[in-house]
Amino acid sequence: MDIQIKKLIVGPVRTNCYVVYGKEANNAVVVDPGDDTFRIEQILIENKLNLVGILLTHGHCDHIGAVNTLRKRFGASVYAYEAEKEVLTSGYNLSREIMGEKISVEADKYLRDGELLSIAGMTFQVIYTPGHTVGSCCYFLEDEKILFSGDTLFYHSHGRTDFPTGSQSAIIRSIVDKLMVLDDDVLVCAGHEGETTIGSERMIYDIH
Repeated sequence: MDIQIKKLIVGPVRTNCYVVYGKEANNAVVVDPGDDTFRIEQILIENKLNLVGILLTHGHCDHIGAVNTLRKRFGASVYAYEAEKEVLTSGYNLSREIMGEKISVEADKYLRDGELLSIAGMTFQVIYTPGHTVGSCCYFLEDEKILFSGDTLFYHSHGRTDFPTGSQSAIIRSIVDKLMVLDDDVLVCAGHEGETTIGSERMIYDIH
C-alpha cells in the first residue's frame, strides 16, 4: 500500500485522529484532529510532511478541537459536509460540555454527497451518512479500500444518536444503505476504538 496512515488517540474522550500521506511528495491530510495539536504537529514534522487538508467527518468538538491551530500553523484547507455547518459553528458541537469553552470551526469548503475530493495525490469519495449528526459523512479511498467512518460506524457498533441533530433511524439507514454496499475487505478507520472491516460489520447488521 502506497498510502501511510498514522493513528493518534487524542483528547478527553479518546478520539481517533488520522494523518494520511504517501501519494504525493510530502503532502498529507489529517482526518478529525480533535485535540492534542502538539502531538499531531510532531507527526507531521517528524515525517517531513506538509499539511494541505483537514477532513472533518462531523462537527463535534472532540473531532475539531485542533483544527483552527493546525490551519493557522500550516495553511491547510478545512473540508466538511454542507449540512454540518451549524453543528461546526454552534453550541450543538458539545464544546462547552466537554471542553469547557465554545469551539467554532468554519470550513473552507463544504462538500456534497458523492463528491470526489482530490487532495495530496489521493481521491476521497464523500459519503453522506447522517444520524450521529445531521451532517455526518465518511471519506472513502476506493482504490485503497479504506473508509474513514467518523462516528457513524464503529467496531460492532455505531455512534450515539441522542445528541442534538442525531437520529437513530437515520444512522441505521446510512450504515445499511451507504456503507454496507461497499466490499467486505474495506478497512474501516473509525472515530473511536479499533478498526474493523465492512465484512465484519455486515454480519452484525445481518446483511448478506
